[in-house]
Formats: sequence, structure tokens, C-alpha cells
Amino acid sequence: MKHGKKYQEAAKLVDRSMQYDTAEAIALVKKTATAKFDETVEVHIRTGCDGRHAEQQIRGAVVLPNGTGKTVRVLVFAKGDKVNEAEAAGADHVGGEELIPKIQNEGWLDFDVVVATPDMMGVVGRLGKVLGPKGLMPNPKAGTVTMDVAKAISDIKAGKIEYRLDKANIIHVPVGKTSFEEAKLQENFDALMEAIVKAKPAALKGQYLRSITLATTMGPGVKVNVAKY
Repeated sequence: MKHGKKYQEAAKLVDRSMQYDTAEAIALVKKTATAKFDETVEVHIRTGCDGRHAEQQIRGAVVLPNGTGKTVRVLVFAKGDKVNEAEAAGADHVGGEELIPKIQNEGWLDFDVVVATPDMMGVVGRLGKVLGPKGLMPNPKAGTVTMDVAKAISDIKAGKIEYRLDKANIIHVPVGKTSFEEAKLQENFDALMEAIVKAKPAALKGQYLRSITLATTMGPGVKVNVAKY
């Protein structure tokens, strides 16, 4: 992949062979953000897990203390009085059965997170082929299948993010924007790492965290020292 001039200039600031402590890495990532928009700061965590084994799967959610800097659109599948509860809590879209053809046939996807009450999972399950590959399927472990829709919505709006292993056993998550103060990015990063460390599968033998890299949307990766985790 050929990178532009700005990226190459930014990459010169990063010592590829070095693992930085978190504060240095965050400062460096902010310095290497050269895009004209407010880039997202992402964390990529390579694990020693093998996600093909159910007992080594990692999936969960954490509320970042300072949010992600992104407005999150929430779709809620609910019925009865849960519809009013979801609307009152600030859901962007609320519905049931009638949303299936809209999503399946019309390709409507104007939402970032899907929450469902347990009694609606039969309906939502029919959207598995559409929502599954996009990582949008509600899941009890991530707190998105729940009767307490109001809490789920307020957590998501406040900066709750989901983390899970991809096919290469890497976790990719946003921890804020480059416009955030360093201290706020640090707090978000610490909250995420605390959750990831707690999520270590009991069945795992060997090293859990292989590498941690911080990067902005368009910037070079900065390696973080894994030793403290």
C-alpha cells in the first residue's frame, strides 16, 4: 500500500522497533494525526487466543469514561411498554416485525448499535445474515439483549463500546478522537485495558496480550508496551 507524503512524514516520528509507554504513545498518536478531519484514535490488540475454540472467545463491552466522540445511532427492537421506554431513553429508532423487510429488502442500515428485548430475539434472529457480518447482532454478553432498554441506551450514548476477537484473534476498538485531551484518551485507554485484562479466558495457556498498537484513522501505528498488562 502506497502512503501519501503526510503519512510518510508522520511515520518518521515513530520508532517502529520501540514499545512506548501509554502516555508517550498517546502523545505521539496525536502528533501524527494529519488528516483534515477529527480522526478516530483506535486500539488494535493482538491476543494469544484461538477464537475457534468457544472457551477462548473474548466478547464484551465497556463504557469509556469520556465517550468515543462519535454520535451513536441506536435501533431498539421492542414491543408493548418497552417501546415507550426506549423512545423516552433517546433511542433513534424503535420498532419490531415491520422493520424486517426494511432492513432485509431495502438495505436500511441507519444505525450503529442494535438493542433488543429478549422476547424480540426471535424476530431479530431473522436478520442474522444481514446484521451478523456487520457485527450488529444484539448479544447478551455485550448488554444489548436486555429488558432494561433505558440503561442499555444511556450506556451506549455515553460511550459504551463492544470488543470482540476478529478472525485473526485481534481486537479493534475506538478510544476517542484526536481532538481529545491526552488525559481523556489515557482514561479511556485504561478503562478499555482493564476490561480486556479481566476478560482473559481461563482456558488460555501462554501469553494473552501479544501486542498493543495505537493508531489514528489515517496515521501510522504506535506500539504500546505490553509488559505492564
